[in-house]
Amino acid sequence: MPKIIRVNDESTSVNGTSYLDLFHVDYDQLVSKLGDPGDSFDGYKTDAEWTIEFEDGNVATVYNWKNGKNYCGESGLAVSRIKEWHIGGHNACVVDWIKDYVLHSWPMFDDIRQEAQY
Repeated sequence: MPKIIRVNDESTSVNGTSYLDLFHVDYDQLVSKLGDPGDSFDGYKTDAEWTIEFEDGNVATVYNWKNGKNYCGESGLAVSRIKEWHIGGHNACVVDWIKDYVLHSWPMFDDIRQEAQY
């Protein structure tokens, strides 16, 4: 997995990315791994989104889709209760990279893992 070089940086272009896969994880775990969500999402179909850029130039997005309060109103989930997240990008390789980083990492070794080349 290439090193993540930017999260929610305005200079990271995610234009043209599209849905690739989804995964299940608690919001708090996403925040602990990626920081707070960015503020450049549509605010209608999504409630939270992260943009991620890897050192090899690949980009990914992690976002909820049509299950939060922005889209569903009062019947929608609060962001903190969302557990189904979509992964978008240009290249399917980012799906495994995101899942590995968020779901299978050991916090005390994350810095070392980010430096390793698989």
